[in-house]
Amino acid sequence: MDNTNYTIKSIPVDDRPQEKLLKYGANTLSNSELIAVILRTGTKEENVVMLSQRILKEEGRGLRNIAEGTVEKFKSYKGISDVKAAKLMALAEISKRISTLKIEKVKISSPDDAAVIMMEEMRYYRKEYFKIMLLDTKNNVKKVSEISVGSLNSSIVHPREVFHEAVSNLASSIILVHNHPSGECEPSHEDVVLTNRLDECGKILGIRVLDHIIIGDGVYFSFKEEGLI
Repeated sequence: MDNTNYTIKSIPVDDRPQEKLLKYGANTLSNSELIAVILRTGTKEENVVMLSQRILKEEGRGLRNIAEGTVEKFKSYKGISDVKAAKLMALAEISKRISTLKIEKVKISSPDDAAVIMMEEMRYYRKEYFKIMLLDTKNNVKKVSEISVGSLNSSIVHPREVFHEAVSNLASSIILVHNHPSGECEPSHEDVVLTNRLDECGKILGIRVLDHIIIGDGVYFSFKEEGLI
């Protein structure tokens, strides 16, 4: 069988992902083209762009297949070797770390500000993570601290760990943040009880709990907006 139509060389030079990126900029590339730049090569049956499209199209999940991928899952695709799987894992991790850089010198003026900072990192977590945003007297973010990692449905949070971080970093106030791996953002009874408990502890210590943000898949719930804190 003649497979020349499936090679990257069959694509006009200006339309090849790497050349297109260098000439027109990364923002002109589709998601599959950006992944193709990382993978570089495809297989005899499909070029690297087609391979990238196949990964993204599975179950219609798009970039979630990259963000939530595992080495084993990536290697299940024909054409993905150990090296390519490692590259995709590195890509996902770097993306998550870059998203945390947004917290530098950011002032929180509304629940939406806090949600925007944490959304892209926490919406893809498979387990329930509980974090706190530490704020100074002007509501600038000093730091985001991870307090606990739970199961798919719950996390274990102790007030002493929450406020140890707040006191150690001289925080004036804090915002509680955790995710729901289900993608839904409505608070559970346990979420409400925990929020009230931490709010009371904060009042005793003189460290205000400004809000509790629950991150879903592209959506969030704010205890402050709903009048629950």
